[in-house]
Amino acid sequence: MASPQNPRGGGGNTVVPLWIDGIEQITLSTFEVISPGNNQVCWTATSATTDDAFRAVASAQTAFPSWAETKPNARRDLLFKTADLLEARTQEYAGFMQTEMGAEFGVAAFFVMPLAIQMLRDIAGRISSICGSVPVCQEVGTSAIVFKEPYGVCLGIVPWNAPFVFGIRSAATALATGNTTILKASELTPRSYWAIGKAFHDAGLPAGVLNIISCRPMDAAEVTNVMIEHPAVKHINFTGSANVGRKVARACGQNLKPCLMELGGKNSTIVLGDANIEKAVGACIAGSFLNSGQICMATDRIIIHSEIAPIFLGALKSALSSPAAGNEGPPPLPIVVSSAAKTRLESIVDDAISSGAQVLVGKQSNPQKIPSGGGVWFTPTVLGSIKENSHFWTEEAFGPVVGYTIVNSQEEAIEIANRTSYGLSAAVFTEDLRQGLAVAKKLQSGAVHINSMTIHDEPNLPFGGVKNSGWGRFNASSGIEEFLVTKTVTWND
Repeated sequence: MASPQNPRGGGGNTVVPLWIDGIEQITLSTFEVISPGNNQVCWTATSATTDDAFRAVASAQTAFPSWAETKPNARRDLLFKTADLLEARTQEYAGFMQTEMGAEFGVAAFFVMPLAIQMLRDIAGRISSICGSVPVCQEVGTSAIVFKEPYGVCLGIVPWNAPFVFGIRSAATALATGNTTILKASELTPRSYWAIGKAFHDAGLPAGVLNIISCRPMDAAEVTNVMIEHPAVKHINFTGSANVGRKVARACGQNLKPCLMELGGKNSTIVLGDANIEKAVGACIAGSFLNSGQICMATDRIIIHSEIAPIFLGALKSALSSPAAGNEGPPPLPIVVSSAAKTRLESIVDDAISSGAQVLVGKQSNPQKIPSGGGVWFTPTVLGSIKENSHFWTEEAFGPVVGYTIVNSQEEAIEIANRTSYGLSAAVFTEDLRQGLAVAKKLQSGAVHINSMTIHDEPNLPFGGVKNSGWGRFNASSGIEEFLVTKTVTWND
């Protein structure tokens, strides 16, 4: 095993280590990480093997008894210290995210990092409230107590698009509840996940309590499956696409392991006839194109009442074509995470257009000069008149592409919004709150936001979906409960 390099340096000579048993570990097996900002290698990362996965599980298993016995206030203080370190390193760590996945620096530094830090502090603050109950038994002379206990070793399988948020909520919730954990990180953002491990270990986390590994895409299924199948791993949480989620859920089912699944969404925004046009347009633009649309809660479909459709679409097109404040020319093009992602997005847009879709905004209607530098740029696209059996209308886009349709009634809007296999997030725009609540109750979605965009996540609100968007909840007390076992003990008085 090679001695670890300090991955704080830049350039292709940097090697990102694994975190196993509290040690940064570099092996001879590595893979290149390509920055979508210039389509060049930004650094290499250590590629975990199945042997590394076994070592990570063994380390977490060894550390579990001691960590489970660690007093709540000690766990709380360590998580608070980690949050302070993340806050102090925000600029540096946001730079990792910008380089690895092409995120705008402002999104990384002022949206993703602060949300991750808020989540960590919220989770830390809930540790002392974890407790069981003392129910009254039916039989005279019999008593009972209900304990809340950690599972043991938890496996978190986490994606690339907001690494600090997803890494923190998976790892911190497991640690707060007395579990030890392994994060199987995305190969697209290994340095961001390394940074999470660095902050926890600099805060004093004991060896083995948190292990972080990533690997080459070709090895991911095997490395993940050996951990799911390992008898020491008691609980799995997965955040990612529905397609991969099915495979993870199948493996968990075969091994009878509980799993928490937060999957993708085909999220609709309904704009009713009495909506505030300016507010709705702004929220639809932000909801569709924030982080280049690479957010599970991003707005994929806009459902507009016919009464206001011409005004709304005109305002939407104008806003997307106008210069940003202080700039000349149209807004800058967003970067998507990889050339493969760009090819996939181009394919679904071309398929929709060939099936009769009309381009309101996009390269076909308003060509923009592609910036120099070799980045993976994609023109923000708004499509209308989309066939409902097209790939775009039914599957998650996960990029800066959104479609719209026009309806004649509230009931039609609800029916179309529900006519999808997903159910993660939705939004409704109306000046009548009672009407908004009535629509929200009828939408098949894990969350509905009235007069704000579909992208909404905060630590004190349960987060998760229905249908193909998964099951279970992260965040708040619901998220804490997901990582705890309920044990009932009775006795004769």
